[in-house]
Amino acid sequence: MLLNKETAGARWHTRPDGAEKVTGALAYLTDRHMAGMLYGKVLRSEHAHAWILSIRTEKAERLPGVRAVITHKDVPGMNRFGIAIPDQPVLCEDRVRFIGDAVAAVAADSLDIAERALELIEVTYVQLPVLDDPEEALKPDAIKLHPSGNVLHRTNYKRGGAVDVFAECAYVVEGTYYTPRQMHAYMETEGGLFVPEADGRLSVYAPTQHGYKDRMQLSRILAMPEEDIRVVSSPIGGSFGGKDELNIQPFGAMLALKSGRPVKLHQDRWESVRAGLKRHPMKITMRTGIDSNGRLLAHQVRIVADTGAYATLGPAVLNFATEHAMGPYRIAHVDVEGVSVYTNNGVSGEFRGFGGNQVIFALEGQMDRLASELGMDPWEFRRMNLREKDDPGPMGQRIVATDGARQIWESIRHSELWNKKVSGCEKELRPPWIRRGIGAAIAMHGSGLGFGLPDFGGGRLSLNRSGKIEAAFGYEEFGQGLLATLQIMLLDHFRCNKEDIEMVIGDTDRVPHSGSSTASRATTMLWQALQRMRQPFLDKLLTRASAITGLAPEELDTGPGGVWLRVEMDRADDADRHPVVTYARLANESDQILSVSSQFHFPTTPDAVMGGHFLYTYTGVVVEVEVNTLTGKAKVTDQFHAVAAGPVINPMGFLGQIEGGSSMALGFTLTEDALMSSGHYLTKNLDTYLVPTIADTPAQFSLEAIEELPEGDPYGPRGIGEVGTVAVAPAIASAIYDASGRRVEKLPVSPELLIEPLRVEGGEGTDDHG
Repeated sequence: MLLNKETAGARWHTRPDGAEKVTGALAYLTDRHMAGMLYGKVLRSEHAHAWILSIRTEKAERLPGVRAVITHKDVPGMNRFGIAIPDQPVLCEDRVRFIGDAVAAVAADSLDIAERALELIEVTYVQLPVLDDPEEALKPDAIKLHPSGNVLHRTNYKRGGAVDVFAECAYVVEGTYYTPRQMHAYMETEGGLFVPEADGRLSVYAPTQHGYKDRMQLSRILAMPEEDIRVVSSPIGGSFGGKDELNIQPFGAMLALKSGRPVKLHQDRWESVRAGLKRHPMKITMRTGIDSNGRLLAHQVRIVADTGAYATLGPAVLNFATEHAMGPYRIAHVDVEGVSVYTNNGVSGEFRGFGGNQVIFALEGQMDRLASELGMDPWEFRRMNLREKDDPGPMGQRIVATDGARQIWESIRHSELWNKKVSGCEKELRPPWIRRGIGAAIAMHGSGLGFGLPDFGGGRLSLNRSGKIEAAFGYEEFGQGLLATLQIMLLDHFRCNKEDIEMVIGDTDRVPHSGSSTASRATTMLWQALQRMRQPFLDKLLTRASAITGLAPEELDTGPGGVWLRVEMDRADDADRHPVVTYARLANESDQILSVSSQFHFPTTPDAVMGGHFLYTYTGVVVEVEVNTLTGKAKVTDQFHAVAAGPVINPMGFLGQIEGGSSMALGFTLTEDALMSSGHYLTKNLDTYLVPTIADTPAQFSLEAIEELPEGDPYGPRGIGEVGTVAVAPAIASAIYDASGRRVEKLPVSPELLIEPLRVEGGEGTDDHG
């Protein structure tokens, strides 16, 4: 299905939260206020690395209007957090490891008073050597940042004998690739409202991608039972992985409990830059060899990831990068090693694409270089080496059969944009300093958390007391269109009206534990949960309707407003028809709430391959790029995406996710890098950290959604929240080479790489590339 604004509009579905969002009427969690609330602020380290000799808070505590001041001595429970490895201090005791480290926090009657109180807190430091390079941190004589040393995690995967086989290869290419420290740059920075309740419970209204994980971590920190903490986590003004980990929640919670008052804490942009997660910068060295016919024989990869000061999900990111370093290709001999290294830089963690973006950029660069060595069309070279439908996964694990690689290859090969390159039409005359090129890339991307990580889901369907079909899931809405997709599924299952549905998400007091809203898993899990719950729920509904009406359950079906005679549901010519019993009557004529729930695990490979995935989506991208050799700027002018992810539930949402992901990838490729020097950020705000705007996105954008799955596939639609980002960078790099002959090995692309002196032949303005 070719998706664009016109074709997707033919299946238009208005988002339930759309009108409020576009009008600005929607109240986000950081917009909340409460009578008598205080304002919180966090004091963060002045240094990237230092011992703390003393923390003096007396002056701040005496400041009129200050209601609470906390340091590490006030942490009731475990003074550590981290979604997988709790190694980050909530409030530092004796050492700071990056400039985002929290040392103290205050709550006051106003923001001005809170900020003044921070100035009055006296911290005595002794500075320590700063490790801002992961390779320096790996040296034996480097200062240890953690008791275990400076290595967070290592990976190793081998099959065959790659090192020996290189000697048999006809062509071998080696490249070292560098990727940037990218910011999530969400519009809503980290914040929330924290309310101590009269019954001793705590209510937390703070954006997160995993409300139950936040509750678990806060329980450990606050020494409170999880059931005494309510986490409301939606709606969210953007996340992209950056709010999967705790951020300000511990400080707001402790200040609220200590003061006995509601506390609002909301970081400004500089605080968010300083303390927030970033995409892992990686150095990736690849050596790849082929035979004289172009068959891939050997592939060696070395990955060095800068995880920053603390772990968060750094090990899982490196696992994912290791798995995806082989891509959708058949390679008999593989040798991949990765290391994630602690430094005094900002913390790297969860980010859309989860390590795939970095290694796919490197891998696809290798494929282009090999094709060039062979003198072969780069797309034909890929087809020769693509995995087949029943091949195992990248690490030899059993995966769901998929022909996605071939489907994507065919889609790209027959696209207008690729054929424009083949025909040479992109070479039309233009000013001699403007060069135009077209390039393409392909990728496979695992869905779900991968083998070895708990990855369960579930949900609940109920007929609530308001007579609504209530769908409750422990997921969050952060702009990805989850609510619209869920609503479409419910309308399809029950043939009812939108007014008959109530959707409940993002509130630990009201929803079951469904797992995280991460890893391109939520749509798949919603679909599978509803498949499991639909018939049991219908059976209960129709049995109750039968008891009220005296009609046999098999004569009945759900529809608009209630339960109908099945034969009447198929008639569309009678506007006066009514249900035989309304949902409201079904709900009110029983003391028991009709409800069905389900819990199950995300599909996982049966093979014990750490981090290995079972379900994959495939994507291919073709881009056209204009390179200005006077300024060194590259601009994407056209894009075509092909995505093989199974049935499309929400066409407009599908298109929006791929468009949005590709825009984020434009920044990753061309402009974005959170630069650091000696552990300090040089890019402190969005005036120097350049996020693409609508003016930077191509006017032409096309998308083919490949919906076909192998016969009998039971897993339904795959999530596409990440796959729109992963192949854009190598496609742009390929197009830049086509335009300029310059290979891109470091992102974002440096203008200096592309600037050329204007070469004149036979008069001013004539260029030998024209």
